[in-house]
Amino acid sequence: MSSTENYVLITDANCDLPDSFAKDCGFEVLPMEFVMNDKSYLHYLDAREMSLEKFYSDLKSGIDSKTVQINTANFIDYFEPHLKKGKDILYVCFTSGLSGTYERAVTASKELMDKYPDRKINVVDSLCASVGQGLLMYYVGLKYKNDKPNLETLTLFAENMKMSCCHWFVVDDIDQLKRGGRISSVTATFAKALQIKPVISVDEEGKLINVGKIRGANGVYDALIKKMQRDGEDYKNQTILIGHADNIEGAKELEKRVKPLVKDTMICDIGPVIGTHVGSGMLAILFLGKRNITM
Repeated sequence: MSSTENYVLITDANCDLPDSFAKDCGFEVLPMEFVMNDKSYLHYLDAREMSLEKFYSDLKSGIDSKTVQINTANFIDYFEPHLKKGKDILYVCFTSGLSGTYERAVTASKELMDKYPDRKINVVDSLCASVGQGLLMYYVGLKYKNDKPNLETLTLFAENMKMSCCHWFVVDDIDQLKRGGRISSVTATFAKALQIKPVISVDEEGKLINVGKIRGANGVYDALIKKMQRDGEDYKNQTILIGHADNIEGAKELEKRVKPLVKDTMICDIGPVIGTHVGSGMLAILFLGKRNITM
C-alpha cells in the first residue's frame, strides 16, 4: 500500500486549474459558491453549473456577482465521508488573507477530529489566490501523484513551498473595479481614457495588493515577463502558469512570448471567485521565486 492511499488530498475550486489536471493527479476539488441574479451557483473546475463564458458575459452586462464562503457545516459534509472510510485529509485552502474559508475549515476539522480521534486533518493556508493557489497545487498534486509521500511529508512540502508562489495580475476591467468600490468613478474615468491598467500582486499575508499601473496592451506582456525574469528562481526550468479572465487571446499571446524562456507553460481559466472582483480581460503570470510586491 502506498502512503497516499491512507489519506486524500483536497483543495477548492479557487485554484483555477484545468479540471483534467486535478483528475490526473487524483486530488479532490471542493466547489466554491457565487450568487448572480439572486440565484446561487456552485463553481467546479469544469464550470458545470454556469460556463465561464456566461459568467463573464453577465458580469460585463452589469449583473452583480457575489461570492460565498464554504461554511463549517459544508466542510463537515465534505470531510466526514473520508474519515468514515478510515482516511486522513490534507486540505490546501484559499488564502486567509481574502476569505474566512481557512478559519472555517480549521473549526470543522477540530470538531471532526474530536468525533474521529484516530483520524487526522491537516489544513494548509495557501496564502495564495486563484492561479497562485493553482501553482501551489500544481506542485503538490504532482508530488502526491508521483512520489506518493505520507501525509506529514506532503503537508510540510506545501507549507514550505507556498511563500515561493509569485502572483502578478494585470486588470483590464476598470468598471468592475469601480463597481466593487476598489477605485473611485473619477479614477476609473481617467484610467480608461489613458488606457491605464492596475497591476496587482499578493503579499506575504495572502492579500491582494495594488502595486502599480501600466499603459497599453503591449505593456502588459512586457511587464509580466519582466516580473518573472526579476523574481523567478531558475524560471528557465519551471512550468509557468498563465491565468486569464475571459481573455484567451491575451493568454495565448503571453504564452507565445513566455514559452521560449521557460521549461513549459499551462493556461488556466480564472473562475468566479477572483473574476467577481477583477472582471473580464485580466491576465496573470505565476511562477516560483521571491514574493516581491514592488514594481
